Amino acid sequence: MRAQPGCVGKFVRVRGFSSFVYKMDEFKVICNLDYFPENILIDVLSYLSVRELVRAGRVCKRWKRLVKDQRLWRLVDLTAWKGMTSRILWVLLRQYLGCGLRCLRLRGLLLSARGGTFLSESWLKALATKCPRLSKLYLLHADLRGLSSCQLLPPSLQVLELRGCELPRGFFDQTLPTSPTSPQERAEAASSAGAQQQERNQKGKALSSSSGILISRLVLNNVPSFTDQHLQSLTSWERLSRLELRDTFRVTANGLRNSAAKNGICGVEGLSRLKFLEIGITGRQGYQLQMASLGLGAGWLGLEELSLGGKEVGPGLLCASRLKDLKHLCLWACTLSEMQIVRSCRMLRGLRQLEFLDVIFQPRQCPPVVEGEGDGEEEQNNEEAAGGDGSNDENKTPDTNDPIPSLRRSLAVLLPSCTLIFTNCSVQINAD
Repeated sequence: MRAQPGCVGKFVRVRGFSSFVYKMDEFKVICNLDYFPENILIDVLSYLSVRELVRAGRVCKRWKRLVKDQRLWRLVDLTAWKGMTSRILWVLLRQYLGCGLRCLRLRGLLLSARGGTFLSESWLKALATKCPRLSKLYLLHADLRGLSSCQLLPPSLQVLELRGCELPRGFFDQTLPTSPTSPQERAEAASSAGAQQQERNQKGKALSSSSGILISRLVLNNVPSFTDQHLQSLTSWERLSRLELRDTFRVTANGLRNSAAKNGICGVEGLSRLKFLEIGITGRQGYQLQMASLGLGAGWLGLEELSLGGKEVGPGLLCASRLKDLKHLCLWACTLSEMQIVRSCRMLRGLRQLEFLDVIFQPRQCPPVVEGEGDGEEEQNNEEAAGGDGSNDENKTPDTNDPIPSLRRSLAVLLPSCTLIFTNCSVQINAD
């Protein structure tokens, strides 16, 4: 007798032979999630969104307890939740968010028809108290003009990413008081701001260390309200080592030059801890010729990695030769010629990695004149070091319109210890 699927059998002996007798009335099969271990259920619930998790917690008491497990609330993304309000944020914070939270992504109401204040000082203070391990905060389309200073953010933050947000004038100024002041006190502080500017510069590092701000990476993407004044306020940040500026149209060359790390009277002044800087303008037509990357011409002490994109690539390449400590250079979302790259990289002898990302190369017209190309044997060795097996194949079937093989050979002579990386690059084709 064959076993039917979905049935539970009982083994018995009947007249010398064995068989399975299935009694559906006595053995009922119940296939539900109640028989799964809690670890497996938590793994299944981890694939749900935040809104689906909240709904799953209303099924039963056991699921409500499982949904509140902090392993499900390490990476919280609320950008896809439509209709998010401050009331929902308070409910999530009181019932679900806790010490397990590491990364939080929020979408504000800046582009919403409702508008209004999204993040309040009381909610941020409660977030800092209940989530002491929060290290990354991502804000999208949030109106932060109701906050007096960035000191209201959780002090445990290490990464702060702002995209499409509005900032107040003194948002990054760490000398501002964290507690709300009266209008009379604010007027007195504004009147004495000019006299206290010198004292602020001297005590900037002491204030940053006492405030407890540990932000080491700041990302600003399409934040039009970010100006030179905000950039100058970042010089008092003690831990800032990575700064990414994309489509920040109000940052000028003078603002970048004044914030650069340089030797001063009291030692190194400016953004002395900064190791990575990214500047890119890609989303605005008719951008002014006074690019922010021209401020790199004054030199930047300690800057090891530089990323240039869009319309900032041209002036940035002209000023990159002044960066003595530069080791990694990334060029993205631009159109370049072989001659332009070779001329700009002549002075970058200490470069260790050169990356091209989404770059359109102009067709090669004439081979660039590079010093030291006369020795054929040395050139061949440099080609093998720069291009590997792929470069040898390109040499066997040369293409006069493809500038990449020629660019490899030229940079192999100029920068023998530099690694070249090409990612999603293409060659422009002429209409002729």
